[in-house]
Parts: sequence; structure tokens; C-alpha cells
Amino acid sequence: MTSLSAESLPVETSEHVVSVRQAVRRRAVELGFSLVDQTKIITAASELARNAIQHGGGGEVIIETIALQGRRGLRLAFADRGPGIADVARAMTDGYSTAGGLGLGLSGAKRLSHEFAIEAAPGTGTRVVIVRWK
Repeated sequence: MTSLSAESLPVETSEHVVSVRQAVRRRAVELGFSLVDQTKIITAASELARNAIQHGGGGEVIIETIALQGRRGLRLAFADRGPGIADVARAMTDGYSTAGGLGLGLSGAKRLSHEFAIEAAPGTGTRVVIVRWK
């Protein structure tokens, strides 16, 4: 996989969520994503950014345009400084929430992505990487 271009953005406030959404939309349009695919990656980015703020105390996202075997796509890597996730399998279950929400953030982001990876352990923060291919 080759990174064609990357940018890092802070994810600390609700204003940053808006900035992340705008940056992801810009990249998706540049890649020629359909409106449906734009909506999917932007929605996933928004959920993950909110999670990083609400549960992880903030962090950053790296937005990359990538290429692999003639395909192009977007890779978003969210990293926070929070307490980590004690039970990742449970956190990935629809309806599980520690904040009183719908509990669809992580599982929803996974469904909206072609690739999804999560690294989390208590005390180490959380890193979520998603990819959406054109």
C-alpha cells in the first residue's frame, strides 16, 4: 500500500469534528467517490472523531489518500490519549455504550468501511484505522 498524501488534524473539540468532516469530504470528492461512498466515510469519520473526544480525551487523525494494486482510497487513523478499552469485543457490540448513547459508534464505523482495525488496551489509548476504497 502506498500513501499518496497525508495530513494530520487535531481532534479535541466539536469544531475539530467539523474540520475532520470537511477534510474527509474534500479528499473523497478528489478521489471521485460517489455521493453514497462520501456519506459513508464522512459518517464513519464523524463517529470516530466524536469517540476520540468523548471517550479518549482528544487526539488526532491522519487522513491519507492511498493506492494499492490500481485502487485508490482513503485511510483514516484516529488515535486518542484516553484510558483505552478494557473489552474491545464488547465495545464493538451494537447497543453497548458507556456514555448513554445508542452504542453504534465503533460498530457503525466498521460497517461503513471496507477495512477496520482497532488497537486498544487499558491505559494505552485507542487507535482505530479505517479504509474506504473507490
